[in-house]
Amino acid sequence: MNITDFSLDCFSLAGKRAIVTGGNTGLGQAFTLALAKAGADVYVPGLFDDGGETARLVRAEGREYAELEIDITAPGAPARAVEHCVDTLGGLDILVNSAGISRIADVEHFGREQWDPMVAVNLTAAFEMGHEAAKRMIPRGSGKIINIASLFAFLGGLGSPAYAATKHGIVGFTKAYADELGEHGIQVNAIAPGYFATPITTDTRSDPERNRRVIEHTPAGRWGDVADLMGATVFLASRASDFVNGHVLTVDGGYRVR
Repeated sequence: MNITDFSLDCFSLAGKRAIVTGGNTGLGQAFTLALAKAGADVYVPGLFDDGGETARLVRAEGREYAELEIDITAPGAPARAVEHCVDTLGGLDILVNSAGISRIADVEHFGREQWDPMVAVNLTAAFEMGHEAAKRMIPRGSGKIINIASLFAFLGGLGSPAYAATKHGIVGFTKAYADELGEHGIQVNAIAPGYFATPITTDTRSDPERNRRVIEHTPAGRWGDVADLMGATVFLASRASDFVNGHVLTVDGGYRVR
């Protein structure tokens, strides 16, 4: 592409079909709506019932929305989800691996009961979804896979070694798939959110001392809003990022520089 060919159309997702796991709750809903606002139709596999809110938001943008109630950690579930997306929307161009859970406990009480389900959802399901999506993207010679990592992909995991371990794993998986799929015209990148104001951070934000520590450590001087992630999502899903591969885009208000 010549420099004169570049335009804001390079950020358009018109005609694209996307899967967003965990895409009707928390940060996932922001990823879903960002893709829809940029022109993509969106398919959401998962177990959360949002009462149709995400469907209404997407359809208000004039885009198609479909969802499937499915446990993506179950054997064969990722393959079924991808196949159902292709049957429903007519193809698959973008995958956002957003589904994730966090279990918190002191180290002496954090055992396999907490570890295993987090690895299953946060890491293994992301791998299997990526594996199935790649099978559809390779023959076409194009595609975008966006894995959701975390600020804790670079830090320790106080209270949740499995969360830190799985998010470190997501970064490794991202780089490995970027290396393998780049030759097929597929870009694999990750977004690493910092501290965001969502229901799972309510306890931290409601504790004056912990809330103060987060804000003081963040040059932006505030918690992230889910809307702060939407531009990064559209960029990594669009033609504008066709030469960006294996990158971890940290969206943390500058937390890591302080």
